[in-house]
Amino acid sequence: ALQRLQGASERLGDAWREHGSWEFLRGDERAFDLLIDPFGRRRLHRGEPPPPPHGPQLHDAGPRDEGPPPRPDGIGDDAVGPSPERAPAPFDLRSRMLLTDAQGRPVVGDGRIPRQSSQLPIEVDGKQVGTLYLRPPPQLLGGLDQTFATAQWRDARIAGTVALIVALLFAYALARWLLAPVRALATGLHGLSAGDFDRRIARASSDELGELARDFNHLAQTLGNHRDARRRWGADIAHELRTPLSILRGEIAALQDGVRDASPAALESLQAECIRLSSLIEDLYQLALADAGALEYRFETVDLVALAREAVDLQTRGCADANLSLELLAPKTPVAVRGDARRLAQLLDNILANARRYTDAPGRIRVGIAQGSTQSRITIDDSAPGVPDVALPHLFDRLYRVEESRSRSAGGAGLGLAICHAIVTAHAGEIAAMASPLGGLRITIDLPSSTNPP
Repeated sequence: ALQRLQGASERLGDAWREHGSWEFLRGDERAFDLLIDPFGRRRLHRGEPPPPPHGPQLHDAGPRDEGPPPRPDGIGDDAVGPSPERAPAPFDLRSRMLLTDAQGRPVVGDGRIPRQSSQLPIEVDGKQVGTLYLRPPPQLLGGLDQTFATAQWRDARIAGTVALIVALLFAYALARWLLAPVRALATGLHGLSAGDFDRRIARASSDELGELARDFNHLAQTLGNHRDARRRWGADIAHELRTPLSILRGEIAALQDGVRDASPAALESLQAECIRLSSLIEDLYQLALADAGALEYRFETVDLVALAREAVDLQTRGCADANLSLELLAPKTPVAVRGDARRLAQLLDNILANARRYTDAPGRIRVGIAQGSTQSRITIDDSAPGVPDVALPHLFDRLYRVEESRSRSAGGAGLGLAICHAIVTAHAGEIAAMASPLGGLRITIDLPSSTNPP
């Protein structure tokens, strides 16, 4: 209420400055009302009827009081119309105000208002010329008022309690609905930590929690695949090591028992098994180094055409003995890549040896080199037999064989292509297997090109 009366205090100060004292306003509640309520002042100025008086109105035939004549000071000049007699309402703001002069004498308003009430000073040019007091709102007086207030307070407490209970129930249901996928994820993570890689989480939505459930399922599947691969890896390694050792032990036992003579052929068979076992152990060692990131690489600018020509020259005689033709299709200009020449030579030798080992005679092996703007490609094609499409993604897995054509009788342990994959990955390249136009298998190797000349 004091904030609402700030404008009234300024208007009272302007009126005091105009008249020099409060005498023009002393006891004149109507003029005081006009200064307090500027909207009522405008209504009267436009000729609108004043608000009806409170309480019953008397209808008589006598002349109506037209109000006092205009004051010479001009305060009521624009207050045209009747001046109804009305008693202030008990809760009216006007009935709670008192205006006093600088000496504290009442000017207009209820003189019974205590001076300890809220007050608003009226200042003119920095000098306090009066005070506007505001009495606190009246308290409930009658028993009916007290009963009504008590009922309202009771109803408000009941409504608030019901609203709080409904809000808590809704919040509890909403929290359970929101936390259900989080709880499922937590349970799934506990299962993963305990080794249960077969656990999956139902994806009930497409929001962030749904994406998290999808990632969880992918993680569980990947961990399960790694577990299965590790189990197969251990079993395959044991089998690959057991086979040459069993042959060696049997042949040595035959020599010891005199079943076989220590002929050059028997010793050559023992030597072949030792070489096979040594090659397998070396391949396992190379893979272990690759997994640990301990394979040594010395990167430099290398001519891929020269490396391919050297690898083809080394494999030409072996291919000729197997009744296979080996050809190289390469540009006449050098193709520069950044890599380790020794590891890249090992890569080409492994792939060509793999193609020579598993290609039926008579057959063809073709090596192609192509240079791109950012990558250079090596392509190795061989003729029949081919590889089934379902087996192509697994050719670079360790100890993997396509039993129809890649049998142990060919001599491999299934580690050569896995080593090739590790070498290409270390060179930031890509290696892939697909069907060859020659009827067999095509291996493509993409390596980053180098801008420096070899």
